[in-house]
Amino acid sequence: MKKKFMVTLLISTMICSLALTGCSKETSGTAGNAEQEESRKSSEGGKTDSEQKEGNKENLKAGETDSDKAAADEAAALIDAIYVQKRTENTDAQCTAAKEKWDSLTDEQKALVEGEYADPDYFGRDTGDASKDDPRNQDEIGENEILAVSFGTSFNDSRVADIKGIEDALQEANPDWSVRRAFTSQIIINHVQARDGEVIDNVEQALERALANGVKNLVVQPTHLMHGAEYDELMEAVESCRDKFETVKVAEPLLGEIGQDASAINADKEAVAKALTEAAVQDAGYDNLDGAKADGAAFVFLGHGTSHTAKVSYSQMQSQVEALGYENVFIGTVEGEPEETACEAVIDAVKQAGYKKVILRPLMVVAGDHANNDMAGEDEDSWINMFKASGSFDSVDAQITGLGSIENIQKLYVEHTASVMKSEGN
Repeated sequence: MKKKFMVTLLISTMICSLALTGCSKETSGTAGNAEQEESRKSSEGGKTDSEQKEGNKENLKAGETDSDKAAADEAAALIDAIYVQKRTENTDAQCTAAKEKWDSLTDEQKALVEGEYADPDYFGRDTGDASKDDPRNQDEIGENEILAVSFGTSFNDSRVADIKGIEDALQEANPDWSVRRAFTSQIIINHVQARDGEVIDNVEQALERALANGVKNLVVQPTHLMHGAEYDELMEAVESCRDKFETVKVAEPLLGEIGQDASAINADKEAVAKALTEAAVQDAGYDNLDGAKADGAAFVFLGHGTSHTAKVSYSQMQSQVEALGYENVFIGTVEGEPEETACEAVIDAVKQAGYKKVILRPLMVVAGDHANNDMAGEDEDSWINMFKASGSFDSVDAQITGLGSIENIQKLYVEHTASVMKSEGN
């Protein structure tokens, strides 16, 4: 779900201004011949082009012109051009061009930016201070490297708290190793680079950097939640250059091995369930989960969801919280896969269980776009608004906090790294 923010400067008759832009282009070649221009009839109402143009101009917001819309459209096209998953030799220049064009716009023009992916929030939304982050793209790595690989986020505060939080914990636990970063989402890398000037390596760049720096022993620690599509793509990249290092070891993602079916739980899933629930209960102001239950409060932990076979991991997390006796904890997913984690299904489950208060919180490593928009956003199809619209609950609140900022989750990643370091083989 991509949220589009259009401020009130846009009125419902903006369609007319779009039609006007098309007319302007059509007549540009005969601008010097007024007689020919007047003789051409518009297909609407038999009006001449110039009459139609003047009529459309009357519908424009005061102070808004064709040139404003054209400038906004140019910025939108440049943003759409970098909203891609493939990096090319032109990517850096495209990121610079998009930001320069945005900076050249007036506030009124910025409000008009709208493309396939572009909107005023792409550059305009305040997500925190990027200068607090560390892209960890430094050279002088040494012979031993831990490469922390994340999907990534363009939300600066979340990137610092969640991703950098995990990386800092890995570095503190392994002072003789150099911790470096890679993101698997080029779309996010481009966004952060264009908006904030922070350059983050993708996986291929990070591996090339390791080789160029003479790294001999490489440990890859995915911060991904599970063995899903992102993890599979990461493994393909690692395998392609495995023989170029003396040793390459890949640690488990957060939830560990998938298991065969929904009943398959493990120590990693138990640790995550306990850490997440404890943090959520504390942030909600309860002494413990039983106290929340007595108050009629339920917690809904919201994951991303996937069509990948790894989607059973969400069902396993529901089995895990049930095994722990967490009767007022429910697992949902943004994508509604598996089916029982869809919003409507979770609303019904919480309703049937009799809880009247709901606290939503991400079952995601990073509290980024999905947490801020799909879970707690203003759109009517966000989870918080769908729960409210059901009319079944007295209160619905959201905690916008990622797993990566929880100390016990950070410790679990450290344990995964230590475990694979001790393992035999390459």
